[in-house]
Amino acid sequence: MQNNTPQHYDALVQKIRLWAKQLGFQAVGVTDTDLSAAEPLLLSWLAQGFHGELDYMVKHGTKRSRPAELVPNTVRIISLRMNYLPPNVYQGETVSQHADRAYISRYALGRDYHKVLRVRLAKLVDKIRAEVAEFEGRVFTDSAPVMEVALASKAGLGWRGKHSLLLSREQGSYFFLGEIYLNLPLPVDAPVSSHCGNCTRCMDSCPTQAIVAPYQVDARRCISYLTIEYAGSIPVELRPLIGNRIYGCDDCQMACPWNRFAQTSTEPDFAVRHGLDDVGLLELFAWDEAEFNAKMAGSPIYRIGYAQWLRNLAVALGNVTSTPAIHTALSAKLNYPDEMVREHVAWALERLG
Repeated sequence: MQNNTPQHYDALVQKIRLWAKQLGFQAVGVTDTDLSAAEPLLLSWLAQGFHGELDYMVKHGTKRSRPAELVPNTVRIISLRMNYLPPNVYQGETVSQHADRAYISRYALGRDYHKVLRVRLAKLVDKIRAEVAEFEGRVFTDSAPVMEVALASKAGLGWRGKHSLLLSREQGSYFFLGEIYLNLPLPVDAPVSSHCGNCTRCMDSCPTQAIVAPYQVDARRCISYLTIEYAGSIPVELRPLIGNRIYGCDDCQMACPWNRFAQTSTEPDFAVRHGLDDVGLLELFAWDEAEFNAKMAGSPIYRIGYAQWLRNLAVALGNVTSTPAIHTALSAKLNYPDEMVREHVAWALERLG
């Protein structure tokens, strides 16, 4: 592109939308870098300690809310959405109601989304660069201090729900977000209005009451944080509330009325692996470390490691009705080398009597 007039940038955005659709994204929006309305909310959230032990949330300072501080020369952000709900997935509501089954967040049933989105975003960047010689850009997908939901909201991809996730009238919330920070003054999209109204179903459904106020989640109580991000000893008072959720939690999404419009993914990479959408706790607890590493290779679950996997399963097993098989399986791990695992196993056995 030789002539960088507004008309040429309008044409470029139309090409970007087409290319993004060809690369498997369901929606694309463009916004500027002004997150001044979101920054006070972020700083307040941090000041209240709601980030728990996510120290990186503090370390990057205002780079999260000021995109040009993170990537110099950034004047626009392209925000993109990709559905992840696998087709023919076993109903999460059903699994969560059967205590002896393992509930795994629906986003983690297939291949690690970081890899999938990063490759697609890189391909989109290559197409833009081939079109505009002076293009400078950087891609992100939950991988840096980026306010994904705030940017996606400004870009018109949806609105921030009371559970803090992005919501779309057309497709609910079962999707990933990715961003491209770039130096081109593309025309921006208009944000959409919120459609949550007086509904509080997401807040009411949270097992640990982690949604402490509309749009505020206390990570220290959030099951997704506790089972994925937190590597320590899960607070004893929260363990019974975790139920059978061993990796993440979708209760707030399952309760949201807008997810009756959720669309399934067409991506083979997000298809269910190893029957993880409906599998018994005991079956998973029986995996040794080699089996965990082999089966979880390429999965987002892999990054929590085997010890944390056993910790989560021990808590879930402590929340079911005791059987000889469960007692035997837990007892076999009482002398496991990792102290954290031993502590959670002992708690489960005591709780089961």
